[in-house]
Amino acid sequence: MSMKYLRAAAAASVGALPGLAAAAGDQSFAGPSIGPVPVEFILFGCVLAGVAMFHLYTLRIALTGAVVIALYKMVFSPFKTGAGVGGFAGHLGHEWVILVNLLLLLLGFALLADLFEKSEVPAILPRFLPDDWKGCFVLLVLVWLLSGFLDNIAAAMIGGAIAHTVFKGKVHIGYLAAIVAASNAGGAGSVVGDTTTTMMWIAGISPLEVLEAYIAAAVALVIFGIPASMKQQLYSPIQKDADAHVHIDWARVGIVAFILVAAIAVNVLVNTRFNAYSDLFPWLGAAVWAAILLAVALRRPNWSLLPGAFKGSIFLLSLVLCASMMPVERLPAASWPTALGLGFLSAVFDNIPLTALAIKQGGYDWGFLAYAVGFGGSMIWFGSSAGVALSNMYPQARSVAEWLRHGWFVAVAYVVGFFVMLALIGFHPGSAPRGSSAPAAASTGASK
Repeated sequence: MSMKYLRAAAAASVGALPGLAAAAGDQSFAGPSIGPVPVEFILFGCVLAGVAMFHLYTLRIALTGAVVIALYKMVFSPFKTGAGVGGFAGHLGHEWVILVNLLLLLLGFALLADLFEKSEVPAILPRFLPDDWKGCFVLLVLVWLLSGFLDNIAAAMIGGAIAHTVFKGKVHIGYLAAIVAASNAGGAGSVVGDTTTTMMWIAGISPLEVLEAYIAAAVALVIFGIPASMKQQLYSPIQKDADAHVHIDWARVGIVAFILVAAIAVNVLVNTRFNAYSDLFPWLGAAVWAAILLAVALRRPNWSLLPGAFKGSIFLLSLVLCASMMPVERLPAASWPTALGLGFLSAVFDNIPLTALAIKQGGYDWGFLAYAVGFGGSMIWFGSSAGVALSNMYPQARSVAEWLRHGWFVAVAYVVGFFVMLALIGFHPGSAPRGSSAPAAASTGASK
């Protein structure tokens, strides 16, 4: 790796948030600033710092932050939809589909993970997994593969359910970080594997342009997967043999498959044939819950899981709402350092609006962007919906300090994967998405 790349990487990672703040300071922003930084960014930074330092009070901090930022904007800084209460109502009218969809998915997949674990399929896996750290690694590969066609929340929850069984409930925080990283990396190269890549597909970007993200994602899997697997094997070895009394409940297996097939089918259908209606209703979350309710007569879900999952979900929704109220109108110029920086920024900033802005701007190599915004959130437990969902199952993961201390290899894997892909294929502006403002020379596409 050349020193030029290292210097650019450092600049991108350190300067990502100030760059967004400066970009926000264009003529469309009318709220108060401290220097070039809008006050909203400072408030959001305080919320994120509070969540990082006081992990026992994350829900209170996130909720308080959302209320404070909303009140501040209603009084001092107009929303894109207008000023005051009316502007906030208009903002919620635009964001409610994303928020409700996330809520339904987080709650629904919590029930799905429990159904999968009680099916006893995880209990039979020790017959097929290697008996040492390589068995831990194979499990991460399985999560990585599942996420290519499942929602990353579902892949992480299934991985967490298997881990709970094969490690007898003792799962290392570093391995939890690796499960989240595997679920996020596995969906980075698939247009049905992550919300951000689906957004690119909807905007007219070819699935083949996103597919190259698997180069970096595969490298990253090896980089974070091996040390995480070794940590887990030392902490609590993988179960060597399946219990003799294991009996697979095929009805529960069928329900899990039914829920996942319903989610995939609706996701593909809405985003291909009924794209004009995709922003009007939380189709994916509704499909998951319709499938759950249809299957109640066959096997009753564990409804008692919902209160705990709901608290974790509200935490994530509060952060997403905070992020949506940031006055980000544009990003720094499209380049590989910007894409690299967006990956770090995705660990604390909702990657959905970041991706929307990048699509509008154009000029990106979409495989690099897909990998960055898809995998970057894995570096902190609340940086992705998969991380929040898994922390509902494993509350010990809700500590930024512990996540970074034991899961440091995720950040290393992100950087190494990015630069391996950069060295192998280079960064080339891709095709022009619908509605892109990129200049013609940058948006006509480059062969790879």
